[in-house]
Amino acid sequence: MNTAAPHYPDPTPEQLLKESRLVELLREMESVAVAWSGGTDSTYLLDVARETLKDNCLAVLADSPSLPRDELREALDMARVRGWTVEVVQTREFDNEAFRKNDGTRCYYCKQELFGTMEGIVRKRGIRWIAYGELADDALDPTRVGSRAARERGVRAPLAEAGITKEDVRALSRVRGLNTWDKPSFACLASRVPRNTPVDPETMRRVEAAEACLRAQGFRQYRARHHGDLCRIELEPEDLPRLLDPAVRTAVLAGIAAAGYRYVTVDLAGYRTGSTA
Repeated sequence: MNTAAPHYPDPTPEQLLKESRLVELLREMESVAVAWSGGTDSTYLLDVARETLKDNCLAVLADSPSLPRDELREALDMARVRGWTVEVVQTREFDNEAFRKNDGTRCYYCKQELFGTMEGIVRKRGIRWIAYGELADDALDPTRVGSRAARERGVRAPLAEAGITKEDVRALSRVRGLNTWDKPSFACLASRVPRNTPVDPETMRRVEAAEACLRAQGFRQYRARHHGDLCRIELEPEDLPRLLDPAVRTAVLAGIAAAGYRYVTVDLAGYRTGSTA
């Protein structure tokens, strides 16, 4: 099993300079509500913002059917340990037909719902800015249509503004003692459903249960892709042989069947982002 975390050296002078730029940006913003997912990027942004702005920084965590319960619990546990102020909001993107039809613009409507909800919070609290964890290298990914919603609502992306990339975030998070520094890529559960296949809370429940059984077997980077009655498993290529261990195979088959799938297949190409697009 591939349990070893990737190694990142100490931050370079250039990476530390980028963090200094981020701190200056946050100081200029004066107060901020961070759209926090519990993932690597928004966690790093939140940690720097809390350190810089103290009580003038609020974390807003969106809870919906596309967020696994394990991810929610881990995020709230981290907030308690770090002493962060968090407001959990129930977002209602699944009430929006444009979101549910999943035609490639799903993330736009999800971010519209999140940022719209946050606008009410910042007005009530007198917070100047909403910020989220977009990176400098996210501009190269054409699937990230959520950035359009951010631009339309005047939401800031301080990491991107400071020129910070994913590699920078991992190196800088590690020296901050953030346990998300080597967290595998996650994305919301709706990303497991092929484009133009509608998404709904019941499908999210099935995907969450299928991925929970992969996690229980110790796999670190995985996806359970939803194709109706079929679940397509993606793992890191080096983890594929372990899936053939009789005990692991039996447990995974039982768990995915319990999630509501009739068929299970393993993608020999291994884990990769966007394979349901």
